[in-house]
Amino acid sequence: METSKLVLSVLEETFSIHRLAPDASLPEAVSECDFYSLNKTTEELSLVCPENLAIKSEKSNPDWKCLKVAGPLDFELTGILAGITDVLAKQKLSVFAISTFDTDYILIKKQGLTAAISALERAGYQFN
Repeated sequence: METSKLVLSVLEETFSIHRLAPDASLPEAVSECDFYSLNKTTEELSLVCPENLAIKSEKSNPDWKCLKVAGPLDFELTGILAGITDVLAKQKLSVFAISTFDTDYILIKKQGLTAAISALERAGYQFN
């Protein structure tokens, strides 16, 4: 897909990324959030949620902002994440990517948000 056709937005909240035990139970407040992501493997449970939630986790990393790719995106499209992360990597910005059925989300540290937006706009991405 052409870069100029992709529209990104920044979610309002600031997020934390948590590592929990694979058998951990989630606080009920998580399910009430507008955005959260939960991934489970045999080794861990990873949770991305608004940082204002009090989560008891083994490890956590706060201060993440989230870029959303306007969707829905067709499953036949290729290179969406690669294009965005390439631009951010050239700016030395670390990412945490999440994909859903309809679209992609890219978390970047809050202090890098302005640089990320500027670099992506220079590369032809649009923001709303």
